[in-house]
Amino acid sequence: MDITIKQLKAFVTVAQTRNFAEAGERLHLSQPALSISLKNLEEVVGGKLLARTTRTLSLTPEGEAFLPVAQRLLADWDNALTDLHNLFAMRRGKLSIASMASFSISKLPKALHYYRSKFPDINITVQDVVAEEVVDMVRTGRVEVGVTFDMEESEDLHFEPLFEDSFYVVMPEQHALLANDEITWTQLQEFPFVALQRPSAMRQMIDEITASCGITLTVEFEAHQLASIGSMVANKLGISVVPSLAIQQMRALGAECRPLTSPVVTRQIGILTRRRYPLSSAAMALVETLKSQITAP
Repeated sequence: MDITIKQLKAFVTVAQTRNFAEAGERLHLSQPALSISLKNLEEVVGGKLLARTTRTLSLTPEGEAFLPVAQRLLADWDNALTDLHNLFAMRRGKLSIASMASFSISKLPKALHYYRSKFPDINITVQDVVAEEVVDMVRTGRVEVGVTFDMEESEDLHFEPLFEDSFYVVMPEQHALLANDEITWTQLQEFPFVALQRPSAMRQMIDEITASCGITLTVEFEAHQLASIGSMVANKLGISVVPSLAIQQMRALGAECRPLTSPVVTRQIGILTRRRYPLSSAAMALVETLKSQITAP
C-alpha cells in the first residue's frame, strides 16, 4: 500500500479547510491536481474519505478516523526531516571516539575544546582504552574514530598519521640515571624494570628492540595501564619505558622522564577509521579538528 506525502498533505489540508480552492492555494496545487491526489489516496485505502456535494464538503466516518493518523504521520515526517537536517548542520548529535589513555590525557582535551567551540551541540563520549582496544572498537563499529599507534596494513581499517612519538625512560625521583640528559637502551638492563603486560603492542615493540640489541631487561613488575606503571615507578619499584605522550601523566604521578636513545625509536600516532563506511558529519568534523589541532610533542 503506497501512500505519498503529497496525498496525505492534500487530505489533511482539505479536511482542515473544507474548501478545495483554499486547500489548493495552501498547497500550490490546481483544483484538478488536488482532486487527483485525493482520488488516488482513496483508491489506495479502498474507500471514500471525503463526502462531497455541490454545497458541502465533509469527512466520511472513515475519513474522520483517518484524519488524526494522517496528521500524526505528517508531523513525524516533518520531525524526522528536521532531525536529519540538524544532524547534517551539526546542531545536534552524539559522537564516540576511542583513544589511548596517554593521548586522552595529553593532547585530546585541547582538540575537543576547539571542536566544542565550533559545534557546541554535539555530545562526545571519549573511550580511553589501551591501543589494542582502540583498534577493536573501530573495527567493530562501536566508535567511528580512534586514535592509536600505527598498525599493520589492514583491508578494513584506514590509518592517517598525525605525528611521530618517541620513547622516554621513566624513573623515580633522585634515581641515578637522572644525571644523564639522555639514556641508552643498554643502561636499562642495570635496573629493575616495570613492563606493560603482553600482548600489548608497546610491550612487543620493546621486546623486539631489546632482542635486536642483545639487551635483557630485568622485568620485576607488569601492569596493564601506563598510569599503574607510573605509580609503580614513582614508588621506586623500578624504571620503565613510555611514549612521550605519557610524560605529563608520569610527572603528575611523581616520576621523572628522560629521552631514550641508541637507538632512537619512533612510532606514528594517528587517526583510525573503517574503510568502506562513510563517517557522519560530526565524525568528519572531528577528524579535521584532530588534523588541524594536534601537533608533535
